[in-house]
Amino acid sequence: MGGRRDLMINAHPRPITLRKIKLKSNHMRNLIFGINITLDGCCDHTRGIADDEIHDYFTDLLRDADVLVYGRKTYQLMVPFWPDVAKNHSGPTKAVNDFAQAFDAVGKIVVFSKSLDRAEGKNTTIVRTNLRDEILKLKQEPGKNIMVGGVDLPSQLMELDLIDEYRFVVQPLLAGEGRRLLEGISLPARLPLKLVETKILKSGSVALRYLKP
Repeated sequence: MGGRRDLMINAHPRPITLRKIKLKSNHMRNLIFGINITLDGCCDHTRGIADDEIHDYFTDLLRDADVLVYGRKTYQLMVPFWPDVAKNHSGPTKAVNDFAQAFDAVGKIVVFSKSLDRAEGKNTTIVRTNLRDEILKLKQEPGKNIMVGGVDLPSQLMELDLIDEYRFVVQPLLAGEGRRLLEGISLPARLPLKLVETKILKSGSVALRYLKP
């Protein structure tokens, strides 16, 4: 018995080598559309509220993104204006400068345009090919969220059912006139969304976060 016990105590088990297994992920990163909109559906950027709290809200969204997607018109509104504000710290408030810094820190801007000859900003790619294919490529790349801005391009992406998350900041005013969201687009079917977050801002604006089920 003693010899058998010694044998059991002194026995050395064969070493086990643990192999790391890299699992394939089917996860695609989110494409997020964020916009300010009035109670009567106007999304003209000159007619809404642009206070510090709203700048802070969109700054947080930018910090969670590493790709911005625009059409030509929105791109030319944003660049070089915001990079210049970031460089010179020329915003009227800290919140505006923080937004500019967050915008300028985003690693990549993709502009879908057939007429834009050259990009004004850094890390900007002009794409003239198939919108759906290029967006799907971006979503399959590793990284943080993708943000899309403007009206025309997001409308096309809605028609293609490629937007995963909507951030509507509904402002407490009636514009009376101006560009309307979803004006002139035709969705292939009704698009149900799931409300997952509501935030009331001091101005009375309501930030709504919707996900595509």
